[in-house]
Amino acid sequence: MIKESFLWVLRLLVGGLFIFSGLIKVNDPVGTSIKLEEYFDVFSNDIAGFFSIFEPFALPIGVFLVVLEVGLGVMLILGVKSKFTVWSLGIMILFFTFLTFYSAYFNKVTDCGCFGDAIKLTPWESFYKDIILLVLIAILLLFKDDLPQSSPIWAKGIVGFALLSSFILSIIAIRNLPFIDFRAYKVGVNISKAMEPSAPLIYSYVMKKDGETVVLDQYPSDESYEFVEMNLKNPENLPKISDFAVWNEDGDYSQEMFSGNKVVILVSSMPKMSEANLDNIDNLIESLKDSPVEVVFVAAAAEEEIIDLKVKRGWEITSLQADATVVKTIIRSNPGILVLKEGVVLGKYHHNNTPDASEVIDLFVK
Repeated sequence: MIKESFLWVLRLLVGGLFIFSGLIKVNDPVGTSIKLEEYFDVFSNDIAGFFSIFEPFALPIGVFLVVLEVGLGVMLILGVKSKFTVWSLGIMILFFTFLTFYSAYFNKVTDCGCFGDAIKLTPWESFYKDIILLVLIAILLLFKDDLPQSSPIWAKGIVGFALLSSFILSIIAIRNLPFIDFRAYKVGVNISKAMEPSAPLIYSYVMKKDGETVVLDQYPSDESYEFVEMNLKNPENLPKISDFAVWNEDGDYSQEMFSGNKVVILVSSMPKMSEANLDNIDNLIESLKDSPVEVVFVAAAAEEEIIDLKVKRGWEITSLQADATVVKTIIRSNPGILVLKEGVVLGKYHHNNTPDASEVIDLFVK
């Protein structure tokens, strides 16, 4: 009885964590694919070149993994195909543990994306989390013969529903935008203010004097102290946004983005940009031409590529460059539309849901 209760608690903990992790990533499968692309790029450079083969397939691989996380979590809790489930979870957590250890030890991918953008973990925190899960799953493997050997039809039906619904939700999130936006650029955020610390940053200073190491709250005026390092004491007050920047050949344009009414057309990659709804974006730009709303084109691309697209589409609008990672963080659509009022995010649109001019203007008058 005690063993059964213990194993039941383990199944709830492990299964629940996998379901939670999977559902967060089902909410944003594009974000998961971006993280996988980072890993594939790092591995192709550091381990073997063949990993680059997987980069174009990062999105379908990401969808498969997040749906599998949810499905296996449900299967474990309901006792469906217990041995297969535990072995599958074991293989998956071994894979994740390798990823998080590699990230932490070599400082390659600083955020594993284990819980998407909802819960940020440092590389070592991610690794320790995976080690704990690895131990729990190892215990389940050790007692796999004591796990349910059969399951009712309704349990298998729930598993099927979980797999199908997770897959459908993933596709909807890809074709639109995440259902819940956990990123720093979500609707309602004042980007300019988010770039400032929430409170004054406080540092401690590690110094050496006469062979002894001391930690001081203020930098000493005594020149006999030798500086070692400085540490931030209140990292929770760091700016939520630290990487926003846009520019063109005339210089930095970042501050100008925080004034007036703006509709920003964002492109994170010219080669991967979808042309499916560019006609709708053309219409939006044309309709806003004589309005008090400025349309700005921001792309992670070379100046020549930006000019070529503007000429091809007939866009007579301001164009700027940006970092691809920043653009991908702002919006999970390529291209995507961002609506700003005095630097405050009023709306975000996937190109599949390109708004008309009246819908955009309504945002400014609310």
